Amino acid sequence: MKIEAYLFGGVAVFFLVVDVVYALLSLEPAGVAALTVSCLMAALVSAFCTANHRRRGARPEDDKQGEIRERAGRLAFFPPKSGYPPLTALGAAVAGLGIVYGLWLFLIGFGLLVAGAFGMVFEFNDR
Repeated sequence: MKIEAYLFGGVAVFFLVVDVVYALLSLEPAGVAALTVSCLMAALVSAFCTANHRRRGARPEDDKQGEIRERAGRLAFFPPKSGYPPLTALGAAVAGLGIVYGLWLFLIGFGLLVAGAFGMVFEFNDR
């Protein structure tokens, strides 16, 4: 993850430099905002990769002499079938339609969306 952290850190620095130059030479705020958000998103991914590398250390694929068998075994917990992702998608769709058709439909969709999101987050909280 160290290489990925450096890669996204370089992307964040690139967007920061371009953002500063664009802000100085342009009077248009939308481009400055887009470049700022791009810089922040790349910095977020870089920070995640750095934290993950510090917590877990080097991966077997980072070793030039690594063998395929070093990656064998359980990687992480992957949940079995769940009804919450379709509920979340339905809630997002109904909330989107509610923006067009009325507040009452938006509130129903938002309720479904929140219920689905909380269900996904807390469904396997005992592990």
